[in-house]
Amino acid sequence: MGKVTTVLGEGQTGFATTKFDALLGWARKFSLFQYPFVTACCGMEHMATAGPRYDVERFGAGAPRFSPRQSDLMWVVGTITQKQAPALKRIYEQMADPKYVIAFGTCASCGGFYDNYTTVPGIDKVIPVDVFIPGCPPRPEAVLDGLILLMEKIQNGDREPAVLPPQKIEPLVQLRAKQAQDAAKTAK
Repeated sequence: MGKVTTVLGEGQTGFATTKFDALLGWARKFSLFQYPFVTACCGMEHMATAGPRYDVERFGAGAPRFSPRQSDLMWVVGTITQKQAPALKRIYEQMADPKYVIAFGTCASCGGFYDNYTTVPGIDKVIPVDVFIPGCPPRPEAVLDGLILLMEKIQNGDREPAVLPPQKIEPLVQLRAKQAQDAAKTAK
């Protein structure tokens, strides 16, 4: 959050000082008003993050706004066609500053497996993107990790695009393999 200096006076009272930008970044990261631009199948995973199991509300980004003028975070979820690109750009331009964008899924990040003349090969060709979340579709845990990454970037004032690193789910795979082995032993 920046450098904090505490000065104590008589009677152990005091005050803390910090940079205003650092304080503002810390406050902004917990009050994201999201605008979902959902066009394809990744929308199901996006909706799962708002449910009680994953609860995106605990990060301060719960209630979606369906007006770009009330939003500062745009989730672009799914494939963007050449016909949708001007609408996406117009909606982005209507958002309040500072504005942030998350590319949700492979189609939004790089066009996915739709390698043809009708799709946009990544929304960063149309609008600036802060965080890319790969996957077809990305798991809800990866979505939360992408949101946390964006929150860290907001607090640090970092505006460079970032790609969420691949998730390691080895313990889950090992658990399923063990369950399969136990089921096979029981069946014998």
